Amino acid sequence: MNEIDPARRFSLDAVRKFDAPAENNTAGGMNDVARQVASQYRRDTMSPIMVSGVLRMVEFALLLVSGLAVYFYYVGFFNYLAWQYSLTIAATSFLAVVLFDVTDCYQIVALMRPIANFGRLLLVWAGTFALMALTAFTMKMSEDYSRLLFGTWFVVGFVLIVGLRLVMSKLIRRWARDGRMERRAVIVGGGKAAEVLIRSVERQPYNDIRICGIFDDRGDKRSPPVVAGYPKLGTISELIEFARIARIDMLIVSLPLTAESRVLQLLKKLWVLPVDIRLSAHSNALQFRPRAYSYIGSVPMLDIFDKPINDWDSVAKRAFDIVFSIIGIIVFSPVMLATAIAIKLDSKGPVLFHQKRHGFNNEVIDVYKFRSMYTDKADPTAKQTVTRNDPRVTRVGRFIRKTSIDELPQFFNSLFGSLSLVGPRPHAIAAQSHNLLYNEVVDGYFARHKVKPGVTGWAQINGWRGEMDTNEKIRMRTEYDLYYIENWSLLFDLKILFLTPIRLLNTENAY
Repeated sequence: MNEIDPARRFSLDAVRKFDAPAENNTAGGMNDVARQVASQYRRDTMSPIMVSGVLRMVEFALLLVSGLAVYFYYVGFFNYLAWQYSLTIAATSFLAVVLFDVTDCYQIVALMRPIANFGRLLLVWAGTFALMALTAFTMKMSEDYSRLLFGTWFVVGFVLIVGLRLVMSKLIRRWARDGRMERRAVIVGGGKAAEVLIRSVERQPYNDIRICGIFDDRGDKRSPPVVAGYPKLGTISELIEFARIARIDMLIVSLPLTAESRVLQLLKKLWVLPVDIRLSAHSNALQFRPRAYSYIGSVPMLDIFDKPINDWDSVAKRAFDIVFSIIGIIVFSPVMLATAIAIKLDSKGPVLFHQKRHGFNNEVIDVYKFRSMYTDKADPTAKQTVTRNDPRVTRVGRFIRKTSIDELPQFFNSLFGSLSLVGPRPHAIAAQSHNLLYNEVVDGYFARHKVKPGVTGWAQINGWRGEMDTNEKIRMRTEYDLYYIENWSLLFDLKILFLTPIRLLNTENAY
């Protein structure tokens, strides 16, 4: 067994190129117990990061409004609001939130125990006012401010903050109890190491991790069927389906870091999932710098993969989709109306055509297009790829497919959330190349579904659109899609969006 160099890090390329036999990443078929457990977790949960992030904004608004309200109370609502007062109140509110953040007052543990953190909150709030007073004194502006006004705001603001946190404490405890706010985790690998890890995680106070089960390829002799009260629900191949149904947030690999070969074999199967993957460093003899670890309570973890486009990134991307989808619908509405009329006049049948495709997390979604084929020759499963001069395509269909006008209804898919504007293009669930499904052609193909699919994508503007008549084209499209996932940013989305109409002028591969 090879010893792993402490300076080395697992990378996506290392997992992809690991020279173990390629395995199909499709679901392995769960047993009844695993399926029953997975069904209990179908509902999405609230991210603790999102909860604390929203609280930051609420507290800033609460402090700002309370400060202005105190000012209006003393000065009068219809009197002129001095710019220095409004600016000072806003700056003080912002500084308070920043200092609360720096002192870990927005950690879930702190939010669940507001009384225990009363002193810290008071110290930070008083420190904020001290810095404000020092700044005013340094700038020789202190005489311009009313001590009564800011003294009142100090008391009112602190009472509001403590009151809000008392309410949030009750809500967070209720959400944790009801399973609405938690990070769902699965232990990969059983035996004594898994038991030690589970006991360590369970000892953490106010822990938001819910362990949903254990998966291990080893038999019951080497890996007991029950570890620390948690059942072994199946093999690693079965974990793929379980994680998707149960909406698992994190996989914790409970194997020694020195077992490099075994760890890479596991990651080769698991990296296609849209989850955080952590390698437990609890029992490792190798020691890294503290910054190399993330922690679940006091349990050290090595970060192998992070879920892409998560938490606030997902909020920003969703806002991006809504804004630009509405713009797209408005701008292209005359084109869509003219296309609908042309389709109706050209051939019998509905204007729109919907198709089952794989979406985020490998879920099946309905994607809408303008109908481009004769109704009696349509292929909803896309088992037969459209080729040049395909007799199934109507006259209007040839034009709208070549110009990609048939894709315009997908602005509505993006607006309502089943698609994103930019992302890997969703393929039909039965799409094939030489009688092989796409996931049988490309190992790790389902990693494309770690993010929401898009109306346009990085592969499409780089020429990989249209007929996928060779295995190499499918591999290249997948490579471009994975590059997009690994390098996502809003600026990257904006670049792809604005390059799309230019690149669509090249209609060589569009039939």
